[in-house]
Amino acid sequence: MDTPSLVRLVAPALSARCARRLPSSSSRPAADSASTSQDPQLRSRRLGLVCLRPSPGPRLVEKELRSLCSDGPKSLLGSPASAGPAGRWGARGAAAVLAAAPGMYQSPRRLCSALLQRDAPGLRRPPGPPPPPRRLSPTAAPRLPSPRLLAAASAAREVARSCSRTVYPMGNGTSRLYSALAKTLNSSAASQHPEYLVAPDPEHLEPIDPKELLEECRAVLHTRPPRFQRDFVALPADCPSSHPPIRVMQWNILAQALGEGKDNFVQCPIEALKWEERKCLILEEILAYQPDILCLQEVDHYFDTFQPLLSRLGYQGTFFPKPWSPCLDVEHNNGPDGCALFFLQNRFKLVNSANIRLTAMTLKTNQVAIAQTLECKESSRQFCIAVTHLKARTGWERFRSAQGCDLLQNLQAITQGAKIPLIVCGDFNAEPTEEVYKHFASSSLNLNSAYKLLSADGQSEPPYTTWKIRTSGECRHTLDYIWYSRQALSVRSALDLLTEEQIGPNRLPSFNYPSDHLSLVCDFSFNEEP
Repeated sequence: MDTPSLVRLVAPALSARCARRLPSSSSRPAADSASTSQDPQLRSRRLGLVCLRPSPGPRLVEKELRSLCSDGPKSLLGSPASAGPAGRWGARGAAAVLAAAPGMYQSPRRLCSALLQRDAPGLRRPPGPPPPPRRLSPTAAPRLPSPRLLAAASAAREVARSCSRTVYPMGNGTSRLYSALAKTLNSSAASQHPEYLVAPDPEHLEPIDPKELLEECRAVLHTRPPRFQRDFVALPADCPSSHPPIRVMQWNILAQALGEGKDNFVQCPIEALKWEERKCLILEEILAYQPDILCLQEVDHYFDTFQPLLSRLGYQGTFFPKPWSPCLDVEHNNGPDGCALFFLQNRFKLVNSANIRLTAMTLKTNQVAIAQTLECKESSRQFCIAVTHLKARTGWERFRSAQGCDLLQNLQAITQGAKIPLIVCGDFNAEPTEEVYKHFASSSLNLNSAYKLLSADGQSEPPYTTWKIRTSGECRHTLDYIWYSRQALSVRSALDLLTEEQIGPNRLPSFNYPSDHLSLVCDFSFNEEP
C-alpha cells in the first residue's frame, strides 16, 4: 500500500487518540483564545470540516502513532478479521506513515474538505464574524458567481478529478475506515471503538452562512444548466396560526454507490453522477428551500458531507444505516446507506429519539426508520417526526405491508396513542393502490397525505414522485409521501412538482437534477387548541 493511503487509514484513529490528550476549548487559557480570534489565518473558513482543537504537535503525534503501530491493525479496526487488506500494512508501512504524519499535523487547524474533495485558497471567506443566517427565496437564481469563485472552483474540480482517478473515487480515508467498521456494526469490536463512528463535536465547528454556501455551490455548478424552477402552492387553512410554520423536506437523494454502481440509469450520462458536482446539486436544493426539518433516504455520505456541513448551518442530525446496505456490494463504496433526520436547533428541542429496525412477519428486515419527538421553542408544542424507507421492487408488496404495520405500531407507542401530533416522511416504494398505503390512510393515528391537497379534488396523489429510465424500461411512479396528523396539523403550502417538460426526455437523474426522486416540501402549522 502506498504512503498516502496509509496516512489516510491511520489519520482518524490518530486524531482521536491525540484529541483525548488535549484540553477542551473551555479549558484553554484566555490568552490563547484571544490570539486565535485575532489571527486571520486561524479565522479563515472553508466549506470543509474545520476542527478547532489545537495542533497536537509532532512529538505527541509520533508517540501516539508508534503506539498505534505497536498495537497493530486491531487498534485501528477493532479486530484483525474486520481490518481486511488495509490492516496488514506491517512495520515498513508503519515507518512510512510515521515519517509522513508529523507534517500533516503541524497546522494549527486541520482542514478536511467536505464540499470539495480538496480545498482551494480562493474559497476562503475574509476574516470577520459570520453574517446572520437567513431564509432564501425558493426562486431559481441564475448561477453567476464571481470570477474569484469561478477560478477557485475550477482548480478544486481539477484536483478532485485527479484524486478520484488515483485514490478514492467515492470517499476519503475517514469514510473508508467507517466503511470497514460498518460491516461489523453489530460486533463487539465496533462497540469498543465508538469514537470512529461519532461525528466531531459541533461546538468546534464554525458556523456557515447559507447564502455563502449556496454561492459556492453555484460556483462549482456554473457549467451545468440552472436549477429547475419550482413554486410553492398556498393551501387554505382552517384557522390562523400565531407562530411561524414548520417547513419539512422529504427526499430520497440517491445513494452515490447505487447511482454509479447498481441502478443503471441508461439515459443519464456518467458525468452527471460524479459526486464532486452532484453533492453540490443536492446542497443547492436544500439551501434553496431552507427546511426546518430534513428527512433523507439513501444517504451514504453522512459523515463526510451532510453532517459536517449541515451541523454548521445549525442542524442537529441523526443517521441510521441499513444493516445490510446494498452499497457495501459496490467497489470503492463510501459505507452503508440509510435514513437521516436533521432539525434546526434554534427552533426545536429534542425530547426523545428512537432508531427502529423494521420487522416483517416477526423477522428483522434490512429497512429502518428514525422517529424523534421535538418541542417547538416558540410555542412549547410537541410533535413527532419520522423518516423511513421501505423495501423496494415489485413482488414485495406483502413484505412492505408488514413493514408499514410494524412502523405504525411503533409510532402508536411513541405518540402515546396519537396524543402527540405526527409527521411521517418516507420513500414507501409503494403506489397508492398498495396495502401499505391503505394502512397509513386508515390508521387510528388519523393521518392524511399532504400532497393529495395539491390535486383538484384534494383526494388524489401526484402522478409521479420518481421518473427514471433503466435497462428494464421507463419507470414513472408515486412512491414518496408526507403523512401528517390531520386533526392537530394543517398544511399551509406545498412545493409543486416538476413538469414533464422540465424533467426532459432522458428523465431523472440528470445534469439538472441530482436524484431519481423529487423532493417534497410542506409548510405545517399547529391547529389552535380549543
